[in-house]
Amino acid sequence: MGEASGVVKHIVLAKFKDDITPQQIHELTKAYANLVNLIPPMKSFHWGKDVSAENLHQGFTHVFESTFESTEAVAEYVAHPAHVEYANLLLSKLEKVIIFDYKPTTVQL
Repeated sequence: MGEASGVVKHIVLAKFKDDITPQQIHELTKAYANLVNLIPPMKSFHWGKDVSAENLHQGFTHVFESTFESTEAVAEYVAHPAHVEYANLLLSKLEKVIIFDYKPTTVQL
């Protein structure tokens, strides 16, 4: 197995509070996506909603994925004022969250 050279994925699994509307979620997602324009180490952003037939999501409904070139880039992103401001807003709207950073690994068969 070969770990990707430097690339780091930053995953956020989110369960929004019951009183958060779909429009609020839409606005929060747009603001998250805009961080790519504000924070240079953030290289890409993707998001989606749970569509699994297994129903093992434990209440988590949304996933947000960002890509960085290194663990140092993730640290720079986390400390950036635009991220700090956004994270405080997002976290106030969530009932539960899991944040997970990893280096994608390819399996050689």
